[in-house]
Amino acid sequence: YDIVTQAVLAVLAAKPNSKVKVLTDGTVPLTAFIPNDQAFRLLVKDLTGIAPISEKQIFNAVAKLGIPTVEKVLQYHIVPGATILSGDALKANGAKLKSALPGKTIGVKVATSPASITLIDYNKALPNPKVILSQVDINKGNMQDAHGINAVLMPTK
Repeated sequence: YDIVTQAVLAVLAAKPNSKVKVLTDGTVPLTAFIPNDQAFRLLVKDLTGIAPISEKQIFNAVAKLGIPTVEKVLQYHIVPGATILSGDALKANGAKLKSALPGKTIGVKVATSPASITLIDYNKALPNPKVILSQVDINKGNMQDAHGINAVLMPTK
């Protein structure tokens, strides 16, 4: 999760009062869906046709989207309010989660055999992220919970 960490820090360096700051404050209840590094690699390949190798190349390509875009994409991965633990998420088929990005929701599709949680975003051209079931409930027991996902949620078509 190095690239998402770099993205959050870049946004906060440019905009210290960004809503993304909530990800650094464990006292605010929320659930975050955090794209792994491979998710950002796939995004860059989908957007540019080039598959960067190093994390630095991936982050630089993401940063070229501009801080306002990166900030919006990160906000879209945050669901304010109570934490959603994996057990509850597995029972949330059909739910619409209100993200921290105004006016944007994330759909939830749950399959039981085999168990999977797919997050439905606004972009129909790119694959919808799946929760990585071996990487759920990160920070469990805190006011915030996070789940690793295998693709970047996109708030636009």
